Amino acid sequence: MKTINFKTAVVAVGLAAASLVGSGCNSLTKTQKGAAIGAGAGGTIGAIIGKSAGNTALGAIIGGAVGGTAGAFIGRKMDRQAAEIKQTVPGATVERQGEGILVKFDSGILFDVNKTALKTAAQTNLNNLATSLTNNPQTNILIVGHTDNTGSAALNQDLSVRRAESVKAYIALHGVSGSRLTTSGKGFNEPIADNSTEAGRAQNRRVEIVIIANDQLKQEAKQAGN
Repeated sequence: MKTINFKTAVVAVGLAAASLVGSGCNSLTKTQKGAAIGAGAGGTIGAIIGKSAGNTALGAIIGGAVGGTAGAFIGRKMDRQAAEIKQTVPGATVERQGEGILVKFDSGILFDVNKTALKTAAQTNLNNLATSLTNNPQTNILIVGHTDNTGSAALNQDLSVRRAESVKAYIALHGVSGSRLTTSGKGFNEPIADNSTEAGRAQNRRVEIVIIANDQLKQEAKQAGN
């Protein structure tokens, strides 16, 4: 019974946060939406919501949110960094989500089929991303590898982990502190498209890089809001 009640509470909080954002969707900026989500869901609940939705990246962003005025402060900083990454890393899809940034690379840009060595052409994109991450040191970075469903679950899980680790090693080599970097491999467990088509499988083969505020930035944001 406790488990059921807890799940019900998670759903309720999630719906409340969504309702809060949706009520003024057209008039709110992404920074303001991020503040609303953080205030409505909270860190722990947000992480569970993201996990339950089958989206590790979203869970990390919502789970790291502080909300309120501090969240809006963080959001403004993320707005600027996201704009910088969009300008300097043309091979990536850059999305502002809540109080964080989601940078997504199709695996075809970074790796050959079933390989974990970075393509030469991919290195320019990651060099520029590493520069932005270095210039904005008050963040933590989660690198998540994903595959399509071709092959066994074990093979794909291993491939997703090794690809995430490959990206981590490269940007660490180019100036990003290893203490800021964590990795996760999800295999084919978090598809964003239909694995029954080649176009869908291509979308599912990806690496996501999540950028969220570290404790120092959160503290600065809270002080700025006082």
